[in-house]
Amino acid sequence: MKDYTFEKRKYVIGLVAIVMVLVYIVRLFYLQVMTDDYKRNADSNAFLYKTQYPSRGAIYDRNGKLLVFNQPAYDITFVPREVTELDTLDFCRSLNITRAQFDKRMADVKDRRMNPGYSSYTQQTFMTQLSAEECGVFQEMLFKFPGFSIQRRTIRQYTYDAAAHALGDIGEVSKKEVEADDYYVGGDYIGKQGIEKSYERYLRGEKGVEVLLRDARGRIQGHYMDGQADRASVPGKNLTLGLDIDLQLLGERLLQHKIGAIVAIEPETGEILCMVSSPSYDPHLMIGRQRGKNHQALQMDNRKPLLNRAIMGTYPPGSTFKTAQALTFLQEEIIHPDYPTFPCAHGFNYGNLHVGCHGHASPLPLLPAIATSCNGYFCWGLFRMFGDKKYGSPQNAITVWKDHMVSQGFGYRLGTDLPGEQRGLIPNAQFYDKAYRGSWSGLTVISIAIGQGEILATPLQIANLGATIANRGYFITPHIVKEIQDNELDSLYRTPRYTTIERQYYEQVVAGMRSSVTGSYAGGTCRMVGTILPDVEACGKTGTAQNRGKDHSVFMGFAPMDHPKIAIAVYVENGGFGAVYGVPIGALMMDQYLHGKLSPENELRAQEFSERVIYYGDEER
Repeated sequence: MKDYTFEKRKYVIGLVAIVMVLVYIVRLFYLQVMTDDYKRNADSNAFLYKTQYPSRGAIYDRNGKLLVFNQPAYDITFVPREVTELDTLDFCRSLNITRAQFDKRMADVKDRRMNPGYSSYTQQTFMTQLSAEECGVFQEMLFKFPGFSIQRRTIRQYTYDAAAHALGDIGEVSKKEVEADDYYVGGDYIGKQGIEKSYERYLRGEKGVEVLLRDARGRIQGHYMDGQADRASVPGKNLTLGLDIDLQLLGERLLQHKIGAIVAIEPETGEILCMVSSPSYDPHLMIGRQRGKNHQALQMDNRKPLLNRAIMGTYPPGSTFKTAQALTFLQEEIIHPDYPTFPCAHGFNYGNLHVGCHGHASPLPLLPAIATSCNGYFCWGLFRMFGDKKYGSPQNAITVWKDHMVSQGFGYRLGTDLPGEQRGLIPNAQFYDKAYRGSWSGLTVISIAIGQGEILATPLQIANLGATIANRGYFITPHIVKEIQDNELDSLYRTPRYTTIERQYYEQVVAGMRSSVTGSYAGGTCRMVGTILPDVEACGKTGTAQNRGKDHSVFMGFAPMDHPKIAIAVYVENGGFGAVYGVPIGALMMDQYLHGKLSPENELRAQEFSERVIYYGDEER
């Protein structure tokens, strides 16, 4: 009788044998074809591949002044498999570290989660950014520590104690950054903030390599093939910024002991002339091995000095927003420059609703409404637009209104070339339908008429509005880099972006802003600009943004009127009326840029404003 059990057993054994053979074949294929681990390990016995790090690109201001450059620094590197006998205590003494620090660093290097791609055959970084003095001490004792070597690198240095938020800094790569880009290995440096981060691929350059030949005992015998296999590093690209460092220094001086921001733009090009955020910090704090400690201390500071308020701070724009409202009302034929004249009995009054205003002539048309910053006029304008039957409903009206505002640079990120830009807020119909369950009107949201309520904008967006008005209807995306060595800027930073408002209406708003400076109408809010800049046809608009505490002081303007070279926004938290801080600071900044220096009288004014304290230490205003 036939034994079927035996027959089945033969097939099982045969199948197992076939599977084992296939596993070996796949594994051999992987080792020989799919991975070069064994080849690299074999090569590392004969060769030492020594990375040659490129010098990072330098950074200059618009006038050719050097802002950021490189200085020598040194890393301690080692090949793990070559560290066979080590007097750990002697090693630690030579580098002035503790045994615990040594053990932790060794463990971190070998942890593949923290150091992807670790191999005991390849060079690893033990310590970074030693000074020349520290390196000299270690160099004398290097013969005692086989497997260790010194790698020359560069670190950043700064000419001025200014522009920290714009320039940014570099730091050691994280695990995530190593995994995202195979250019980097553990111990490399990368741009962490500001320009250093957004232009990293230009600044970093290209690594080179030296292929060194070893003997049987691992000792270096010289360059393999007399250096024919070596590859030289390629330096990073230099950057020229639109920034004017003298203007930047003045802005930082004027905002001492205050919280706020100043942004200035060249209207014709969109180049950012200065970007001040206060409080700030000394960029030198982000150099060397103390970077982490200093960064943590800045993070813990409740004044938030790491926050770039110029692009990350979102604020109610206050009355500077009335210029955008005027342009929208003119385009939609809600108003005409000469009519209607709206009443302002110390504000807007409708039933039980009251929006206050300061004293000035009433009723009044558009130009004096801009010059005197009349709240009543713009509340009536918004009320008329949202109630106009041609739109069918407030929901349709606000959609048209929002589209005009977005075209003027509000509600979305402008796309500047610095990381961290915020978008602000321009509410839409869905926003209010949700908030008021679909039952709302122009009266319900009347505060947005004067740049309050839900309206939020960054100082960059407010300055961009000034540049757009200066250009009579278009802007170029604000950007801080003017030129990249041997490369072109992104087309975004060269292409005009036109608004939905016709040019003719901009002339009316410009006239109103000019009247605010000249005092053509009693109550003009920017008259101090004319005092500080008597020989310049400047245009301005104040803003006093309501706040839970003391109001914020805001100014937006440009100069000269017909051939604008600078548009500026000043935002001083808790500074009170726009004319108190915003106007004089903005005028002083324009004087510096247009004339290259402050007049003696204005230098005295600048000194006075730099000494005024709104926020100091941990004390409130």
